[in-house]
Formats: sequence, C-alpha cells, structure tokens
Amino acid sequence: MNKKSEKKKAGKKDSQLVLRLDKEERDAFVELCKDMDTSAAREIRRFIRDFLKENAD
Repeated sequence: MNKKSEKKKAGKKDSQLVLRLDKEERDAFVELCKDMDTSAAREIRRFIRDFLKENAD
C-alpha cells in the first residue's frame, strides 16, 4: 500500500449523523457553502470538531 492510500484509509469516515431541518434553511446553507467554495458536510464537520474542542472536559 502506498502512503496516499494509507492516509485515505486512516481518515475514512464511517459514521453518519441524520438531521431534520427546514428545507429553506438547508437550501440556503448549501448554496452559501457553494458560494464560499466549500461543502455543507465539510462545514458541519468543522463545526463539530470546534464544538468538541471548546466544550471538552
């Protein structure tokens, strides 16, 4: 296995979080993320990591 495939395997995401939210909010969020050249999933993951850092014991 080369280093690139080892890195991908180590960072593989293996869980999902299902959210229910208002369609208009979801669509606005996804569109804003596109405008900012990012993805909704990336920004939600970043929020979760930051939240955990700020609130961890």
